[in-house]
Amino acid sequence: MSASEIVVLGRLADPYGILGWIRLFPFGDDPQAWASVPKWWIAREGEPWHECELKGLKIQGKGWVVALDCIPDRTTAEGMKGVLVGVPRDALPATKKDEFYWDDLIGLDVINASGENLGKVVGLLETGANAVLRVLAENTPERLLPFVSTVVLAVEKEAGQIRVEWGSDW
Repeated sequence: MSASEIVVLGRLADPYGILGWIRLFPFGDDPQAWASVPKWWIAREGEPWHECELKGLKIQGKGWVVALDCIPDRTTAEGMKGVLVGVPRDALPATKKDEFYWDDLIGLDVINASGENLGKVVGLLETGANAVLRVLAENTPERLLPFVSTVVLAVEKEAGQIRVEWGSDW
């Protein structure tokens, strides 16, 4: 499976228990919806993707833990910290109105209310409070824009842009 066919859902973190469960840092707000996808794919950044079968996904404390058949024990889980998890785009549940997969936002132009192009979305960060758009333009430092309704006015995927309330000199 090529990297362009996979939508990254999150990152594996620390082991949980001795049976191969591992903490999942999701890049989204509804990981429970991913439980309906029986095959997940894992890879380190820049490496090939490998298919794993989902054995379990549950809330544990304030976070998520996942069991995959390719992580049979704690020793294996200890070596998986930082590994990305994803699924093929066609296996994902449909998004609702005003919901987006991060992958759908990467590459969109960011246009402010004055019509100025602030750059393209090159990635997103999860801060705990909200997602943050990483916006990059030529000859300017990277901008970090909170992905919240007071900043993001509209996401127009068909037009290839995100309209924001953000000054070009901020």
